[in-house]
Amino acid sequence: MGCCQGCCLQGRLWSPGDLGTAVPPAAMASCHAWGPGATLRHPGFWKMLTVAVCMALLGCLQAQEHQGHVSIILLGATGDLAKKYLWQGLFQLYLDEAGKGHSFSFHGSALTTTEKGQEFMAKVLESLSCPKDVALPRCAELKDQFQQLSQYRHLKTSEDYLALNKDIEARVQREGLWEAGRIFYFSVPPFAYADIARNINSSCRPGPGAWLRVVLEKPFGHDLLSAQQLATELGSFFQEEEMYRVDHYLGKQAVAQILPFRDQNRKFLDGLWNRHHVERVEIIMKETVDAEGRTSFYEKYGVIRDILQNHLTEILTLVAMELPHNVSSWEAVLLHKLQAFQALRGLQKGSAVLGQYQAYSKQVRRELQKPDSFHSLTPTFAGILAHMDNLRWEGVPFILMSGKALDERVGYVRILFKNRAYCAQSEKHWVTDQSQCLPCQIIFYIGHGELGSPAVLVSRNLFRPSLPSKSWKEVEGQPGLRLFGRPLSDYYVYSPVREQDAYSILISHIFHRRKGSFITTENLLASWVFWTPLLDSLVHEVPRIYPGGAENGHLLDFEFSGNQLSFSQQQLEQLVPGPGSVPKPSDFQVLRAKYRESPLISAWPEELIAKLANDIEATAVQAVRRFGKFHLALSGGSSPIDLFQQLAMGHYGFPWAHTHLWLVDERCVPLWDPESNFQGLQAHLLQHVRVPYYNIHPMPVHLHQRLCAEEDQGAQTYAEEISALVTNSSFDLVLLGMGPDGHTASLFPQSPTGLDGEQLVVLTKSPFRPYDRMSLSLPLINRARKVAVLVMGRMKREITTLVSRVGYEPKKWPISGVLPASGQLVWYMDYEAFLG
Repeated sequence: MGCCQGCCLQGRLWSPGDLGTAVPPAAMASCHAWGPGATLRHPGFWKMLTVAVCMALLGCLQAQEHQGHVSIILLGATGDLAKKYLWQGLFQLYLDEAGKGHSFSFHGSALTTTEKGQEFMAKVLESLSCPKDVALPRCAELKDQFQQLSQYRHLKTSEDYLALNKDIEARVQREGLWEAGRIFYFSVPPFAYADIARNINSSCRPGPGAWLRVVLEKPFGHDLLSAQQLATELGSFFQEEEMYRVDHYLGKQAVAQILPFRDQNRKFLDGLWNRHHVERVEIIMKETVDAEGRTSFYEKYGVIRDILQNHLTEILTLVAMELPHNVSSWEAVLLHKLQAFQALRGLQKGSAVLGQYQAYSKQVRRELQKPDSFHSLTPTFAGILAHMDNLRWEGVPFILMSGKALDERVGYVRILFKNRAYCAQSEKHWVTDQSQCLPCQIIFYIGHGELGSPAVLVSRNLFRPSLPSKSWKEVEGQPGLRLFGRPLSDYYVYSPVREQDAYSILISHIFHRRKGSFITTENLLASWVFWTPLLDSLVHEVPRIYPGGAENGHLLDFEFSGNQLSFSQQQLEQLVPGPGSVPKPSDFQVLRAKYRESPLISAWPEELIAKLANDIEATAVQAVRRFGKFHLALSGGSSPIDLFQQLAMGHYGFPWAHTHLWLVDERCVPLWDPESNFQGLQAHLLQHVRVPYYNIHPMPVHLHQRLCAEEDQGAQTYAEEISALVTNSSFDLVLLGMGPDGHTASLFPQSPTGLDGEQLVVLTKSPFRPYDRMSLSLPLINRARKVAVLVMGRMKREITTLVSRVGYEPKKWPISGVLPASGQLVWYMDYEAFLG
């Protein structure tokens, strides 16, 4: 009987497939040969021998489990990525796994004709290389084996995929193997994904018991909507566990070491890896090459989508995520990464600085046949300031930066720690591993630059780190070499024992189902949720022009304050040729005029927000001086976010301790819901200022586990609270907005509730989700000492013009009913809303 044909043990049937399946007659006869008679004659011997034989058979079965056949299909096998990295990565997989039980076949596929495809593959396979520790004769033998296992085939129609499926099944059957699984590597543009996925799903899935893995290359969408559409499409053909989205930076050795490093050095880092000790985190990828030859791609994506939204953001999550108890659990790693994505504070226009190298527009005109008058707004350089809204990282700036045509090629992650020491002796007496006055930093050096290779560096005055000795080695500092202002001797420096290509590492992880190195659908969409609003806000932003290379000088240096980034130097000359320079916000002064017979202040958004913030602070200081307190009622929505951030980060003289904060309106959702106005206020203002908790007055929309139920009398409760605390129910300042339909607060044309009468607070209906709202009434708003109406954006131009011409018609346009009885009304409009 063959080793793994079958065995009976205590009446249980064992087979190479599942437990309990049928056993061939020969195997049954073999088992019966040891039957009851033998048991009676030698009971002890029978039991021992049965156990020994079947344990051996079980070991044989386990060995057979590792002898399945794996088919790897590389789609786009003749492309640049395949030529440069993927075939070498597949060869490395074969080198690593050959002789360990699996058998392989490799199928290169493209739309190229069979003859040309075979010719291309022959050249690529001949150019493959072995690691340095593999002898030349052995390397030649392995290359020959790999070439014998590799073939080119044309894959386009469902019939082509069906033929591939039949060929794989025939080979498995012919060679007496069983199929372990199939890997389809999509090295093709995303527009081709759907047809390929449909053909695989319908014609080329492996049979029961074998796994399927599909590998996807970026870009994974252009924004949130396109990413959702692509994810939905792929999700209709593949299960989540079958999809492996590649970000090759996660395979780079220094990046892949971030989590293991944090895990192995917990005893040192647990107390340091937080806002109390980290000054800032820098995640940088600089390139010296430009986009020449790739402008068709770059015009669509630009540097933020190409580098920051994926590579640098993935690295950010590895640094910022809470460390799982078991970093080997990819499920735990992906969950903690998702939580890190969700803790990222939303980006605003002021969170970014943009640049474009001088020759870029000319290259676009040439390659894409654009007219001579064309000037691209696509950024080739971007600096981004990000923050995490959680206890560990609150207030710590994360700087992400990437660009083309810069002065050097280098990538690194730098964690710079705060230095609270003062050393009485002069610097010449400082001892590297003892002085606390030297900079303290941890650097994951991704590659290139001064070091030229991956490395992990830790300041000697921090701690001696622990790294896995089998894969990382400590190296001596090169004399005269300096990094981040310090000689290399100031650091403990570790480099890989053997440098490996990122794709080779990731292909191995795909084979071994290590999903922690890949991007799930949920994490992908969370990243786009974070980036899409910023990208939308920058569509018309003019990037700073820079000459490229060493000539950039300090032109791209930037600095941050609060949530804002700005270039350190003013650009003294306009490098974009054309009939005239683009006007800058600083070219315009704040415009003062009248609107609906009330004061109007108009400016560019930044100046307008700064002016409004200054006016609110002045009103607050005056109210506290006169009455000892300041009652401020704030609207929700997107327009006030920049104002909240300005107040939080730039107004240190604001009398927050004496300020009462009220809401003008609220959506009928729990206060922790992202749709909640209070949640927006909390995220962008409250968590950054010191307002006594008893001075914060959210609207009671969630009572008795119900939302805005009439019988809970939430509106009456809020009205009573206002009457009890606010003198004459007259707020010192009410901040309002104006919707495109003329609504203000949550007072809508379709819902006349709250436009008149005695009620101070009312429940209303919105035409938009969530429909149920709570709002201050128009009579209460008009009791305020001052009302400020903030109107921003080109989309408000039409309603701004319309409202300027109407009289007092609150049932049609509720905003027209805002007329403080004894207070002041001031309109704050940016130029786009006011002038279009």
